[in-house]
Amino acid sequence: MDEPDLFTAAAEERQTSEPGRAPLAVRMRPRTLDEVAGQRQLLKEGSPLRRLVAGSRGPAATSSVILWGPPGTGKTTLAHVISQAVEGRFVELSAITHGVKEVRAVIEGARRAVGMSGRETVLFLDEIHRFSKAQQDSLLPAVENRWVTLIAATTENPYFSVISPLLSRSLLLTLESLTDEDIRALLRRAVTDERGLAGSVQLTQEAEDHLVRLAGGDARRALTTLEAAAGAALEKGEAELTLATTETAVNQAAVRYDKDGDQHYDVASALIKSIRGSDVDATLHYLARMIEAGEDPRFIARRLMISASEDVGLADPTALQTAVAAAQAVALIGFPEARIILSQAAIALALAPKSNAAYLAIDAALADVRQGLAGAVPPHLRDAHYGGAGKLGHGKGYQYPHDLPEGIAAQQYAPDAVHGKEYYRPTRRGGEARYADIVEWTRGRLRDE
Repeated sequence: MDEPDLFTAAAEERQTSEPGRAPLAVRMRPRTLDEVAGQRQLLKEGSPLRRLVAGSRGPAATSSVILWGPPGTGKTTLAHVISQAVEGRFVELSAITHGVKEVRAVIEGARRAVGMSGRETVLFLDEIHRFSKAQQDSLLPAVENRWVTLIAATTENPYFSVISPLLSRSLLLTLESLTDEDIRALLRRAVTDERGLAGSVQLTQEAEDHLVRLAGGDARRALTTLEAAAGAALEKGEAELTLATTETAVNQAAVRYDKDGDQHYDVASALIKSIRGSDVDATLHYLARMIEAGEDPRFIARRLMISASEDVGLADPTALQTAVAAAQAVALIGFPEARIILSQAAIALALAPKSNAAYLAIDAALADVRQGLAGAVPPHLRDAHYGGAGKLGHGKGYQYPHDLPEGIAAQQYAPDAVHGKEYYRPTRRGGEARYADIVEWTRGRLRDE
């Protein structure tokens, strides 16, 4: 059977004879590694990718590679650059549309090429995580014997989605979401480059900022939305791509939100105050504004963790656990799915009973300490485990609470300067009512009342 190729004859003809009909993201696909946006950590001089593209020999150059990263970070782009650089055969398969039959055909062809002419085969396998364990097993002999150099791409964690034998025989390279500056540079190049818009429109700062926010670190999305907006401007005979035209073309209003300016702090403040006020709908509105504006999900998660202690506290002791779990999940997952996790945590906090007693308690204790109300530790509480401590009276008269029936010893714990101070004043809202009863009971026992 004919082996699948990275570029079919039809695609080649279409891109050669009618380049303007190819999508902007295809036309702007980098031709060299130097044109690749972002991924500086993978493109340093002497890196495996550089060596592979340069045709270097040796273990670092011929290792199979697994590219792991979110959509739009350049996995297929890197494969495209390699396909133009290698002198041997370059074959592309997708785990969505191909199976073991096609894999074996490519491997057999690669074996013949090595045996007859020493010609190398580079196999790019997209979405490898969609292959079953058995399908991935079919790649092992070819990778083990280096009949092919495998370049596999995945958006899923390869430690869970790729079989261990294949993972151990490959070099794992992690791609990161592009930064705003990476996307901005990509947009500007597409506007001026002959392969792109060739200067047919000028991009205003507001429109550029909006496109950067919409991209969310995805290069393909950035170029797709730019092409739609530029097309709308040109249809209206406008040489300048404005924010209004961009909003209309992509059917998405620009969020007035500056991640480094007042809106960043104003909206974050409104989110927390809505949680504190138990308005779940307002909470979700401000959360949505932050998400839509491209706010760092880790920043949002940190704010929720603070709110869980400051505003909910012991009225719902599980609130902090929920917020921490959300922060951990967000760090592992990222957008767009992280929006669901943040929503769950924000709703839980907004609807939880509220108490700032823990917040007020530590601040009251800190205020006394800063005013000099510290004093010596009572002698019976001092460390008595070293030689000579007994002669100093350390530990003398200390009552071990576990030896007493109720587990409470009526003895002084605080220094004289703050003895009798009550910093923690629990509410009787939610789960904190239980703590209020406990505090009342223990304080009475400590004073032998």
